[in-house]
Amino acid sequence: MCRADRLLLAAGLFFLLAPPAYAASPSEFRAAHPVPQAIPPAPQGGFSISIRDLSAPAALEPALARALRESASPGFALTVPGGEAHIGDFSIGSGESRQGDLLILNGNADLYGRLAGNLVTVGGDITLHPGSHVSGSVLAYGGQVRDAGGEVTGDIHTLGTINPAARATASASALPPMMRALRNVAGLAGIFLTLLGIGFGLVLLGKPNLEIISDTVSHTFARSFAVGLLAQVLAIPTFVVLILGLILSVVGILLVPFVAIAFGLLLLVAILAGALAVAHSVGETYIRRRLARGELLGSPSSYRYVLTGLAGMLLLWVGWAAFGWVPVLGWVAFGAAALVTWMLLTVGLGAALLSRLGLAGHFAGRLIAPETLTDEYLWATPQFGVPAARRPGQHKTPPPVR
Repeated sequence: MCRADRLLLAAGLFFLLAPPAYAASPSEFRAAHPVPQAIPPAPQGGFSISIRDLSAPAALEPALARALRESASPGFALTVPGGEAHIGDFSIGSGESRQGDLLILNGNADLYGRLAGNLVTVGGDITLHPGSHVSGSVLAYGGQVRDAGGEVTGDIHTLGTINPAARATASASALPPMMRALRNVAGLAGIFLTLLGIGFGLVLLGKPNLEIISDTVSHTFARSFAVGLLAQVLAIPTFVVLILGLILSVVGILLVPFVAIAFGLLLLVAILAGALAVAHSVGETYIRRRLARGELLGSPSSYRYVLTGLAGMLLLWVGWAAFGWVPVLGWVAFGAAALVTWMLLTVGLGAALLSRLGLAGHFAGRLIAPETLTDEYLWATPQFGVPAARRPGQHKTPPPVR
């Protein structure tokens, strides 16, 4: 193993095993609240929630969950009959008095003054500070009601927990565009480092199998895609038939949990090995083409192939990471990246199945001459049986010309 390979291996193991530089406290995992602002009323016949009657808070749960989920979309509007709606943290100051019902989405409500109406928070807490007064009922959906010396003439309700997906969607939209882009880039970096560590481990422990699957991707691309697509269609029916066959037998019933776990693990290994093989194939093709043009890149190795291929595959998502917050462009970038990634994963899965996870070494060269699969004939020399000339030694005098 050359020095460059050792450095690449050490870097991959460092990123895989190094502890995180920052550990967030439990309170920091709570959803970030957006910038406080009033929600405009919806047009006639639009989305409306009445919080005049809080005697049955469970009946309001679907509407409140929908309001939190849709608050992430641009141009969100909501009508509260006899009241108003706000997004983000909200407070009523000491000596201040407000009339009508109040609905707060994705924010905390701090009361120091008086409110003549009902108060509902979705994804936040209600704090009744000393001297505050609510001439109605309060409801905290997905939060808590803290009585620090306030007064409520009606009832105090708390309602369950909010769906984490809805809370995450609302919180993500509340972040500034730059922060959202940085968060997406950080997520891509985490995925890249994880796959890089697994890929380096696969090269270290199963390099022959990885190279066979990679060669299958390179030389039978269309067939690998067809097999991978067929495997996706038949995966669930095959699993169902297998489980039913075991259930119909007396002894097979005991094997159902083990077979289900083994089937899932084999499918996961095939997908992961296929994805890394696609990265290996992409990186090998790119690096060897540069070497064929005479560029000095050092000695090629499987570690470098996996590193380069993964970087190239994740570059597909850079457009989404940078512009995912743009309403139309973000969806276009996401759709394009998802489509290309699905195609590559399908090819990798098909190649892993065709080559029996790299155990069928003869398959990759079935359609071409065997010598085209060797390192000596992949670049800078003619292929199909033409031998490469041997370079003379550095200190040898060339023979005289006759």
